[in-house]
Amino acid sequence: MKKISKKLVALLTVSAIALSGCSSNNTSGDVKNTRKSGEKIKVYTSFYPMYDFAKKIGGDKIEVKNLVPAGTEPHDWEPSPQDLAKIGESDVFIYSGAGMEAWADKVSDNVKNNKLVQVEASKGISLLKSEEDHDHDHDDAKDKDDHEKGDKDHNDHEKDEDKHEHDYGEYDPHVWLNPQNAKIEMKNIKDAFIKADPKNKAYYEENFKMNSEKMDKLDNKFKTELSKTQKKDIIVSHEAFGYLANAYGLKQIGIEGLSPDSEPDASRMAEITKFAKENNVKYIFFEELVSPKVSKTIAKEVGAQTEVLNPLEGLTKDQLDKGEDYFSIMENNLNVLLKALK
Repeated sequence: MKKISKKLVALLTVSAIALSGCSSNNTSGDVKNTRKSGEKIKVYTSFYPMYDFAKKIGGDKIEVKNLVPAGTEPHDWEPSPQDLAKIGESDVFIYSGAGMEAWADKVSDNVKNNKLVQVEASKGISLLKSEEDHDHDHDDAKDKDDHEKGDKDHNDHEKDEDKHEHDYGEYDPHVWLNPQNAKIEMKNIKDAFIKADPKNKAYYEENFKMNSEKMDKLDNKFKTELSKTQKKDIIVSHEAFGYLANAYGLKQIGIEGLSPDSEPDASRMAEITKFAKENNVKYIFFEELVSPKVSKTIAKEVGAQTEVLNPLEGLTKDQLDKGEDYFSIMENNLNVLLKALK
């Protein structure tokens, strides 16, 4: 009996070692979920709106990090090799798309993690054509000819990959400034979290439902309040507000196009100044992450004031420390619009 017991123990020991070896040597990369129970999914976001939406939907089930640092204007930011490596080690990567992140393709090209869930949050949104090369003048035949020439130049420039001002493509990427678009982006983020973490589906669905209702209330407030204003024209430092203007019957007049760090030439400055005087514009808007120099110059020329209209491309550290978010910044945007358009 003792000999049989020893043989049985030896057999069981060998079997256990063999099974352990099979498990530890699994290199197929097809493991569905290696996270421990209760472990948060790791999320990287491209810039602030994606970070804020991810936090709102993911709550305490995610560990989220934003790539663009606080207070940094995101249009010209690009990830470092270290950033790409971090994305490759995460579970979900969220970017807005529509040309906002010219570098997004680098993730697919450089990250080899086949379990990484990538989500282009703007997918499914009806995009607006960029106004960057559109005719900015008003009912002037000569300027119409200039516009047609500008279209030709625009097409020529699109062929030149080195022209920075066309990095954003033919569409306006600032989709999130219409709350209904922001809701679509949240839904796409929610679906990505469910794909990466299906066991918490109900949690993500509930968070989306709650924030979706808040988006609807914000949208209704914008519609109700802005419908009462007599003025509808807003002069902005760069054309980031097309979706907001389109949703609420406003017209943006951009001092510059989609690139916030470019400066207008003298003829554009004169054109904006003339429009502001003729239409009794009382406020010239600028963005806090971009120099207000040009906006202040025009405001001084026409006797107007300046005010911040925030495109929510990024918040400062101080704003983040104070708990500001998409909803609070959009509420403030509404307040300054009402002040300017009364």
